[in-house]
Amino acid sequence: MGRIVKSACPLNCWDSCGFNVTIENGQVAKVEGDPEHPITKGKICGRGRMLETRTNSKQRVTTPLKKIDGEFLPISWNQAIEEIAQQMSSIKDEYGTTAVLHSHDYANSGLLINLDKRFFNCYGGVTEVIGSLCWGAGIEAQKWDFGDSYSHSPEDILNSKHIVIWGRNVARTNMHLYEYIQKAKSNGATVIVIDPIYNATAKIANHYISIKPGMDSFLALGIMKEVLRLNLEDRSFINHYSIGFSDVKELLESVTLSELSSYSEIPEEVFTMLAEIYGNGPTMTYLGLGMQRYENGGNTIRTIDALIAMSGNVGIPGGGANYGNLQVGQSFNYEALTLPKKRKHSRQFTMMKQAEEVLSASEPPIKMIVVTCGNPLTQVPDTNKVRKAFESVDTVVVLEQYLTDTASLADYVLPVATSFEVEDLYYASMYHGYVNYGGALVEAPGEAKPDLWIWSRLADKLGFGEEFNFTREQFLEMGISNLRDKGISLEKLKQEHHLRLPIKDVPWEDKKFKTPSGKYEFTSTRYTEELGKLLLSFPRESARNNPGLSKKYPYSLLSLHPLRSNHSQNYHLIAGIQEIKVEVSEDIAEEIGLKDQDKVKVFNDRGNVEGTVKIMKKAHPKTINIDEGNWSKFGGTVNLLTSDEPSDNGLGSILYDCLVNIEKV
Repeated sequence: MGRIVKSACPLNCWDSCGFNVTIENGQVAKVEGDPEHPITKGKICGRGRMLETRTNSKQRVTTPLKKIDGEFLPISWNQAIEEIAQQMSSIKDEYGTTAVLHSHDYANSGLLINLDKRFFNCYGGVTEVIGSLCWGAGIEAQKWDFGDSYSHSPEDILNSKHIVIWGRNVARTNMHLYEYIQKAKSNGATVIVIDPIYNATAKIANHYISIKPGMDSFLALGIMKEVLRLNLEDRSFINHYSIGFSDVKELLESVTLSELSSYSEIPEEVFTMLAEIYGNGPTMTYLGLGMQRYENGGNTIRTIDALIAMSGNVGIPGGGANYGNLQVGQSFNYEALTLPKKRKHSRQFTMMKQAEEVLSASEPPIKMIVVTCGNPLTQVPDTNKVRKAFESVDTVVVLEQYLTDTASLADYVLPVATSFEVEDLYYASMYHGYVNYGGALVEAPGEAKPDLWIWSRLADKLGFGEEFNFTREQFLEMGISNLRDKGISLEKLKQEHHLRLPIKDVPWEDKKFKTPSGKYEFTSTRYTEELGKLLLSFPRESARNNPGLSKKYPYSLLSLHPLRSNHSQNYHLIAGIQEIKVEVSEDIAEEIGLKDQDKVKVFNDRGNVEGTVKIMKKAHPKTINIDEGNWSKFGGTVNLLTSDEPSDNGLGSILYDCLVNIEKV
């Protein structure tokens, strides 16, 4: 008979669930939801349940590995630490510390994952990646508009008259919001889903609106035109709490509703219907991540923000432009954990263009790459270029649990513990405001070690071991040190397992924004006036911007998050997803003569992948989807096809800004 222990999900996900974990014979036997968690209430997704398999799988790397003559051989920790530290010391002396690139992502939402930054700062400061493949353009956009990216509490949806789900399939990515939407709808709220694909969330909506990929800003502009025509704008908010609305009016006057309808491929009467939805609120909007993954992505989020603001749905219960919820993460004392003042040198590459930057870097060149919490060989766009870049570097070190595509290319693979094998605090800056406690439940297999153990040993060898001379519990206390006066302590977290952080349920309710002006900024003052204005802005790979390319590659490629894997984390563990599924809209199937299970090749100038057809019902015309995250040995990542160019504001990827062609194999 096993014992049940409360824990938490470490995945970088909207929901940040509470767990009940069954331990039998020193192993994780089962992962279920914690019914006492105030938000997730006992329900978890398949990705969370898969953490049992990730912990117990015999495929795990359990000893340090070194590549010798193209083959991995097990080595001792002493040898691994000694050799890596010696190389880092030599690089520092000959080239400077920024010759080391720290390539990281957000595979784990644990607080102490940030100790990798402490290590590299104490080393002297390395080349870091900035921006985000996932949501960077939208976060930066909301910082221009509001001064930060904050969302309403989950419960506030019950104050909404209307709920707009814009480009976000919450049934797949945010299951507890899905439940709240169902409850709000049963209470009388109207639900609208705007998406190129008719998804599971659309099935429960009162209205589903199919939109051309990458053209969401034109829908927002059309709604704004109709809001003004119908006199539904919030004049008090515009006049007293915002700046720059005259620029918005000028933009709206420069384009007709007919043109906006043509660009977005949405009938004009839909603009009118949505104007009445926004003008008769409170209307709550949930923004997805896909529509900001275009070259015009920042402008897209800013345009939708502007619609929400001018219609009076900012700072009111039941409203909001809900995208990120960075106030959650801002509750913690990152400075105490990461010691940024120890950094003497720094250089930054954007996360999406890190491969190109590696290939062109000089003064100094990149001599070592250290990868944590990521799998760039599947997740970073333009995979062929990424592989070339990583192969060009003298030494690649990867901290991992499995031989992923990136780990397989490394010179050293250092086996790390899973979340059930370490103590940490877990949270997500995307949705609810609870921090969850997870204890060390089982021992790591073989010689796998916690990240902190690895950083401490390397720090000892490099001469700053005193900065890691703390227990894990002491580091956790550092991270929450500024929350003690709010009634949050590590002891209390261990007792109660989840505590609500001191965040606002209704952001901007006082109409005081974190922008330079202190007001909502329709035209941002962070940069030049011209750059800060909203624009008529098209995707990079579109008929409007590149007619020749769109003729050669006539179809829009999306790369949605897989249902059963958090990015690339579970493909090697689930036989049923170890293939490439090419989902195509019905018009493409009819045009080319495709049927379900046909074998096809999808291609453009960057690369190609082959897979099996599945025809999507009600998807927007000329749309293809291939789920992201697949491994090379199962057919290859969709990022063989995607562009590594940055978004308009420089901090996001343009993964969805991708035209392709398709043919039968």
